Amino acid sequence: VALPRSAELVVALVAVIKAGGGYLPVDPSYPLDRVEYMLDDARPTTVLLSGSDRVELPSDVESRTGAALLDIDTVDLSSVSDDPVTDEDRTAPLRPDNVAYVIYTSGSTGRPKGVMVPHRNVIRLLDNTDSVYGFGADDVWTMFHSYAFDFSVWELWGPLLYGGTLVVVDYFTSRSPEAFHRLLVDEQVTVLNQTPSAFYQLSEADRTTATAHGELVLRYVIFGGEALEQRRLTGWFERHGHSAP
Repeated sequence: VALPRSAELVVALVAVIKAGGGYLPVDPSYPLDRVEYMLDDARPTTVLLSGSDRVELPSDVESRTGAALLDIDTVDLSSVSDDPVTDEDRTAPLRPDNVAYVIYTSGSTGRPKGVMVPHRNVIRLLDNTDSVYGFGADDVWTMFHSYAFDFSVWELWGPLLYGGTLVVVDYFTSRSPEAFHRLLVDEQVTVLNQTPSAFYQLSEADRTTATAHGELVLRYVIFGGEALEQRRLTGWFERHGHSAP
Protein backbone atom coordinates (compact mmCIF):
# COMPACT_ATOMS: atom_id res chain seq x y z
CA VAL A 1 0.00 0.00 0.00
CA ALA A 2 1.72 3.16 -1.24
CA LEU A 3 -0.60 5.99 -0.22
CA PRO A 4 -0.23 9.25 1.71
CA ARG A 5 -1.88 9.59 5.12
CA SER A 6 -5.55 10.14 4.38
CA ALA A 7 -9.02 8.67 4.83
CA GLU A 8 -8.42 6.70 1.62
CA LEU A 9 -5.38 5.08 3.24
CA VAL A 10 -7.52 3.76 6.10
CA VAL A 11 -10.13 2.43 3.67
CA ALA A 12 -7.39 0.69 1.67
CA LEU A 13 -5.86 -0.98 4.74
CA VAL A 14 -9.27 -2.20 5.96
CA ALA A 15 -10.04 -3.48 2.46
CA VAL A 16 -6.79 -5.47 2.28
CA ILE A 17 -7.45 -7.05 5.68
CA LYS A 18 -11.09 -7.90 4.88
CA ALA A 19 -10.09 -9.39 1.53
CA GLY A 20 -7.78 -11.78 3.39
CA GLY A 21 -4.49 -10.22 2.37
CA GLY A 22 -1.70 -8.66 4.37
CA TYR A 23 -0.55 -5.10 3.78
CA LEU A 24 3.00 -3.85 3.30
CA PRO A 25 3.08 -0.12 4.17
CA VAL A 26 5.26 1.99 1.87
CA ASP A 27 5.75 5.41 3.46
CA PRO A 28 5.89 8.32 0.98
CA SER A 29 8.83 9.82 2.91
CA TYR A 30 11.06 6.75 2.45
CA PRO A 31 14.06 7.10 0.13
CA LEU A 32 13.66 5.28 -3.17
CA ASP A 33 16.42 2.73 -2.47
CA ARG A 34 14.63 1.59 0.72
CA VAL A 35 11.35 1.24 -1.18
CA GLU A 36 13.12 -0.79 -3.88
CA TYR A 37 14.63 -3.09 -1.26
CA MET A 38 11.28 -3.65 0.49
CA LEU A 39 9.47 -4.42 -2.76
CA ASP A 40 12.21 -6.76 -3.98
CA ASP A 41 12.24 -8.55 -0.64
CA ALA A 42 8.49 -8.77 0.05
CA ARG A 43 7.34 -9.38 -3.53
CA PRO A 44 3.80 -8.01 -3.12
CA THR A 45 1.09 -9.30 -5.47
CA THR A 46 -0.50 -5.86 -5.87
CA VAL A 47 0.57 -2.25 -5.38
CA LEU A 48 -2.22 0.10 -4.28
CA LEU A 49 -1.50 3.70 -5.24
CA SER A 50 -3.21 6.99 -6.02
CA GLY A 51 -2.65 8.57 -9.41
CA SER A 52 -3.63 11.98 -8.06
CA ASP A 53 -1.28 11.85 -5.07
CA ARG A 54 1.40 9.49 -6.21
CA VAL A 55 4.17 8.12 -4.00
CA GLU A 56 7.54 7.74 -5.72
CA LEU A 57 8.05 4.12 -6.69
CA PRO A 58 10.64 2.38 -8.88
CA SER A 59 9.75 2.94 -12.54
CA ASP A 60 10.05 -0.81 -13.19
CA VAL A 61 8.03 -1.91 -10.14
CA GLU A 62 5.77 -4.20 -12.22
CA SER A 63 8.59 -6.03 -14.01
CA ARG A 64 10.87 -6.34 -10.99
CA THR A 65 8.22 -7.70 -8.59
CA GLY A 66 5.48 -9.08 -10.84
CA ALA A 67 2.97 -6.96 -8.90
CA ALA A 68 -0.14 -5.49 -10.48
CA LEU A 69 -0.58 -1.73 -10.07
CA LEU A 70 -4.02 -0.69 -8.83
CA ASP A 71 -4.91 3.02 -8.88
CA ILE A 72 -7.63 3.61 -6.28
CA ASP A 73 -8.70 6.79 -8.12
CA THR A 74 -9.60 5.03 -11.37
CA VAL A 75 -10.51 1.44 -10.44
CA ASP A 76 -14.08 0.59 -11.51
CA LEU A 77 -16.07 -0.85 -8.60
CA SER A 78 -19.51 -0.54 -10.19
CA SER A 79 -19.87 -4.32 -10.60
CA VAL A 80 -18.59 -5.17 -7.13
CA SER A 81 -21.10 -5.99 -4.38
CA ASP A 82 -20.99 -3.86 -1.23
CA ASP A 83 -22.07 -6.82 0.93
CA PRO A 84 -19.64 -7.92 3.66
CA VAL A 85 -16.77 -10.07 2.38
CA THR A 86 -17.01 -13.74 3.43
CA ASP A 87 -14.74 -16.77 3.11
CA GLU A 88 -16.72 -17.74 0.01
CA ASP A 89 -15.36 -14.60 -1.67
CA ARG A 90 -11.75 -15.20 -0.62
CA THR A 91 -9.30 -17.62 -2.21
CA ALA A 92 -8.98 -19.35 1.18
CA PRO A 93 -10.62 -19.01 4.62
CA LEU A 94 -9.31 -16.16 6.76
CA ARG A 95 -7.77 -17.47 9.99
CA PRO A 96 -6.23 -15.83 13.11
CA ASP A 97 -2.76 -16.96 12.00
CA ASN A 98 -2.98 -15.33 8.58
CA VAL A 99 -0.66 -12.35 8.03
CA ALA A 100 -2.29 -8.98 8.70
CA TYR A 101 0.67 -6.78 7.81
CA VAL A 102 4.43 -6.76 7.19
CA ILE A 103 6.56 -4.19 9.01
CA TYR A 104 10.20 -3.59 8.07
CA THR A 105 12.41 -2.99 11.10
CA SER A 106 15.50 -0.81 11.01
CA GLY A 107 17.51 -4.03 11.12
CA SER A 108 20.27 -4.77 13.64
CA THR A 109 22.51 -5.90 10.77
CA GLY A 110 22.04 -2.65 8.89
CA ARG A 111 19.52 -4.16 6.45
CA PRO A 112 15.79 -3.85 7.20
CA LYS A 113 14.02 -7.09 8.04
CA GLY A 114 10.40 -7.77 7.17
CA VAL A 115 8.33 -9.05 10.12
CA MET A 116 5.05 -10.78 9.27
CA VAL A 117 2.46 -10.10 11.98
CA PRO A 118 -0.75 -12.22 12.11
CA HIS A 119 -4.28 -11.08 12.97
CA ARG A 120 -4.04 -12.96 16.28
CA ASN A 121 -1.30 -10.65 17.61
CA VAL A 122 -3.25 -7.46 16.96
CA ILE A 123 -6.37 -8.83 18.66
CA ARG A 124 -4.30 -10.07 21.61
CA LEU A 125 -2.74 -6.61 22.10
CA LEU A 126 -6.13 -4.91 22.25
CA ASP A 127 -7.73 -7.68 24.30
CA ASN A 128 -4.98 -7.61 26.93
CA THR A 129 -5.23 -3.83 27.40
CA ASP A 130 -9.03 -3.53 27.35
CA SER A 131 -9.42 -3.88 31.12
CA VAL A 132 -6.65 -1.29 31.71
CA TYR A 133 -7.98 1.55 29.56
CA GLY A 134 -11.69 0.95 29.01
CA PHE A 135 -11.69 2.39 25.50
CA GLY A 136 -15.08 2.91 23.91
CA ALA A 137 -17.17 4.46 21.17
CA ASP A 138 -16.85 7.94 22.70
CA ASP A 139 -13.06 8.00 22.38
CA VAL A 140 -11.31 9.97 19.66
CA TRP A 141 -7.83 8.74 18.65
CA THR A 142 -5.16 10.23 16.40
CA MET A 143 -3.17 8.28 13.84
CA PHE A 144 -0.06 10.42 14.25
CA HIS A 145 2.75 8.07 13.27
CA SER A 146 3.81 6.73 9.90
CA TYR A 147 1.82 3.63 9.04
CA ALA A 148 5.15 1.92 8.33
CA PHE A 149 5.96 2.24 12.08
CA ASP A 150 4.23 -0.40 14.18
CA PHE A 151 2.99 2.15 16.74
CA SER A 152 0.46 3.04 14.02
CA VAL A 153 -1.11 -0.43 14.30
CA TRP A 154 -2.27 0.44 17.83
CA GLU A 155 -3.41 3.89 16.66
CA LEU A 156 -5.30 2.57 13.62
CA TRP A 157 -7.00 -0.59 14.84
CA GLY A 158 -7.66 0.61 18.39
CA PRO A 159 -10.41 3.11 17.52
CA LEU A 160 -11.78 1.02 14.66
CA LEU A 161 -12.19 -2.14 16.78
CA TYR A 162 -13.57 -0.27 19.80
CA GLY A 163 -16.02 1.74 17.66
CA GLY A 164 -14.32 5.06 18.36
CA THR A 165 -13.32 7.91 16.04
CA LEU A 166 -10.01 7.98 14.17
CA VAL A 167 -8.44 11.29 13.17
CA VAL A 168 -5.76 10.78 10.50
CA VAL A 169 -2.99 13.34 11.02
CA ASP A 170 -1.48 14.47 7.74
CA TYR A 171 2.30 14.51 7.38
CA PHE A 172 2.74 18.29 7.63
CA THR A 173 0.57 18.63 10.75
CA SER A 174 2.54 15.79 12.37
CA ARG A 175 5.71 17.84 11.85
CA SER A 176 4.31 20.99 13.55
CA PRO A 177 3.71 20.68 17.32
CA GLU A 178 1.63 23.88 17.26
CA ALA A 179 -0.61 22.68 14.42
CA PHE A 180 -0.94 19.28 16.06
CA HIS A 181 -1.92 20.86 19.39
CA ARG A 182 -4.61 22.85 17.59
CA LEU A 183 -5.87 19.64 15.95
CA LEU A 184 -6.12 17.89 19.33
CA VAL A 185 -8.32 20.70 20.61
CA ASP A 186 -10.43 21.08 17.47
CA GLU A 187 -11.14 17.34 17.16
CA GLN A 188 -11.58 16.85 20.94
CA VAL A 189 -9.08 13.99 20.98
CA THR A 190 -9.25 11.75 24.06
CA VAL A 191 -6.53 9.15 23.30
CA LEU A 192 -3.08 10.40 22.29
CA ASN A 193 -0.25 8.02 21.40
CA GLN A 194 3.24 9.49 21.26
CA THR A 195 6.92 8.77 21.34
CA PRO A 196 8.41 10.74 24.25
CA SER A 197 10.52 12.90 21.94
CA ALA A 198 7.41 14.00 20.00
CA PHE A 199 5.50 14.65 23.23
CA TYR A 200 8.23 16.91 24.65
CA GLN A 201 7.75 19.17 21.60
CA LEU A 202 3.97 19.01 21.96
CA SER A 203 4.25 19.89 25.66
CA GLU A 204 6.26 23.00 24.75
CA ALA A 205 3.60 23.98 22.22
CA ASP A 206 0.99 23.43 24.93
CA ARG A 207 2.91 25.81 27.22
CA THR A 208 3.20 28.59 24.67
CA THR A 209 -0.09 28.37 22.75
CA ALA A 210 -2.59 26.52 24.96
CA THR A 211 -4.87 29.49 25.66
CA ALA A 212 -4.99 30.40 21.97
CA HIS A 213 -6.15 26.95 20.87
CA GLY A 214 -8.61 26.12 23.66
CA GLU A 215 -8.79 23.27 26.15
CA LEU A 216 -7.56 19.72 25.69
CA VAL A 217 -9.93 16.89 26.69
CA LEU A 218 -7.38 14.05 26.74
CA ARG A 219 -8.16 10.97 28.83
CA TYR A 220 -4.88 9.19 28.09
CA VAL A 221 -1.41 9.88 26.76
CA ILE A 222 0.17 6.54 25.88
CA PHE A 223 3.93 6.44 25.31
CA GLY A 224 6.00 3.99 23.29
CA GLY A 225 9.05 3.63 21.11
CA GLU A 226 11.70 4.92 23.49
CA ALA A 227 12.44 5.60 27.18
CA LEU A 228 10.45 8.34 28.91
CA GLU A 229 12.27 10.99 30.98
CA GLN A 230 9.72 11.69 33.68
CA ARG A 231 11.42 14.91 34.82
CA ARG A 232 10.56 16.42 31.42
CA LEU A 233 6.84 16.08 32.25
CA THR A 234 7.06 18.50 35.18
CA GLY A 235 5.76 21.49 33.22
CA TRP A 236 2.87 19.46 31.83
CA PHE A 237 1.72 18.43 35.31
CA GLU A 238 2.10 21.97 36.62
CA ARG A 239 -0.37 23.13 33.95
CA HIS A 240 -2.76 20.17 33.90
CA GLY A 241 -2.54 18.61 37.36
CA HIS A 242 -1.90 14.96 38.14
CA SER A 243 -5.26 13.41 37.35
CA ALA A 244 -6.26 14.39 33.81
CA PRO A 245 -4.92 12.90 31.71
